[in-house]
Amino acid sequence: MNGFYCTVEEMLAVALSKRFRNGETGFTGLATGGAAALYITGIPLAAMEFARLTHAPDLTILLAGWCINPDFSALRELPAAEFDGKLQNLPCEAQMQGYPGQYAVRRGDVDFGFGSGVQVDRRGNINSTCIGDYRWPKVRLVGSILLPEHMACFGREYLMMPHHEARSFVEQVDYVSGVGYPGGEGGRRRLGLTRGGPEWIVTPKCIFEFEPGSGTARLLSIHPGVDPEDVIRSTGFAVSTDGVPVTALPDPQELDLLRRKVDPNSVLIPHGGDAPPAPATRGTL
Repeated sequence: MNGFYCTVEEMLAVALSKRFRNGETGFTGLATGGAAALYITGIPLAAMEFARLTHAPDLTILLAGWCINPDFSALRELPAAEFDGKLQNLPCEAQMQGYPGQYAVRRGDVDFGFGSGVQVDRRGNINSTCIGDYRWPKVRLVGSILLPEHMACFGREYLMMPHHEARSFVEQVDYVSGVGYPGGEGGRRRLGLTRGGPEWIVTPKCIFEFEPGSGTARLLSIHPGVDPEDVIRSTGFAVSTDGVPVTALPDPQELDLLRRKVDPNSVLIPHGGDAPPAPATRGTL
C-alpha cells in the first residue's frame, strides 16, 4: 500500500471482528441506500469475514437468513433485496431453502446479529416503526421487521447507527421495535427475555457499550479525530466522555487483509483502492 490510512468504516469492521468467537453464528440482513447499506450490511459482513480469516475460521455467516458463508470475491455490488438475483447467484457454502433449517432464529441458533433504526435510547431500545405517537405518527417507518427476534432470540446484538445525531439518540424512543434493557438486566428478565440484548451501539463518531446490571449506555471509545464535545452535543441523553479512550485503528497488516482478501472488489466497504476515499462520502482517518 502507498502510505497507511483507513476509513472509519474499515476501523469499525476490524474492531467488531475481534468480538466474535470461533464456532459462532452471526446474522445480518440487507439494507438499501448509502449509509444504511454500509452500516447494516457492508461493515457487518466485512467484520465477520475478517474474523473467519484470522481467529475464527469456524464462524458461520448467515446473510439474509438463508445464504451461508458467501464468497465475497465474487461480489461486484451489494444485493438490494433478500432474494435479489445477485444474492441468489452468489457462490456460498449452502443455501437454506426452508424454515427452520440448519440455523433457526427462535431456536437460539444465532449467537449475534446486527440491527438498526431511526432512534435508539440510553437503554438500548431501538425504533424503526414511527416517529411520534403510534396512533397519529409524524412519520410512519418501515416497521419492526425482524428486530424483536434480533433483540430477544439472538445471543447479543450490535446496533449499527449510520447517523449520530441528537434526534436519533434519545432519552426514550417513540416506539419500541426491539427491546433493550428497560429497567436494566432485571427488567429484561421480568419481561421473560432470558437471552440476548444489545452489546454495542456503533456510530460514525464512537462506540457505546452497556453497563452491567443497569443496562445503561456508556461510551466505550471515541473515534480518532472526533471532538468529545461533538459526541455530547450529538447525543440526546447524558453521556460522560471523561477517560474514554480513542477507538483503536487497525494496523497496516490488518488493513491489507481487509482490502485484499476480505473485500477485494471494494464492495462491502468502498475505499477507493490505493488512494484515500473522498471525504464527502467516506470518513478518512
